[in-house]
Amino acid sequence: MHRDIEAFNKLAKFGRELLHRPSPEEGLPMIASYAVELLHSDRCSVFVYNKKKNKLWTKISDGVDRIEIDADKGLAGYALKSREAIVVNNPYEDKRFFQKVDEETGYITKNILSIAVFDAFRRPIGVLQFLNKKNDEEYNQDDVELATFFNHYISTYLELATLLEESE
Repeated sequence: MHRDIEAFNKLAKFGRELLHRPSPEEGLPMIASYAVELLHSDRCSVFVYNKKKNKLWTKISDGVDRIEIDADKGLAGYALKSREAIVVNNPYEDKRFFQKVDEETGYITKNILSIAVFDAFRRPIGVLQFLNKKNDEEYNQDDVELATFFNHYISTYLELATLLEESE
């Protein structure tokens, strides 16, 4: 119980700090950084959905300037379209896994949690994708519940990023 209170206190502090970030360029890296810590992951990508182009893009991916994929590709695309959280603990054996990013970056994905983020009207506006849970652990239902709760804190920020991307 003590650990849960500590996690919620950290989340409340994060929410207050996020309010002071005037632009998505400042807020999105903060979201990714906090998400990695919260779910004990090696990486987290914050994908923004551009509905007009039917693309998912992220600038928040360690070591890569920008990743852009079709919104129906990979586990991120599947999470977006199905509106479900997806946990895959053996991604190279899953036909939905988009291996091209690993091939281009040299990163080895061991497990993934992809979860859609929704706007105020419950329309999908992006995806959080957590990679490689630390200590050789696997993602589980507790992680899905925590990521879902976290999404409520970041959805307004992601909605802003979506509006800005579509206006360009």
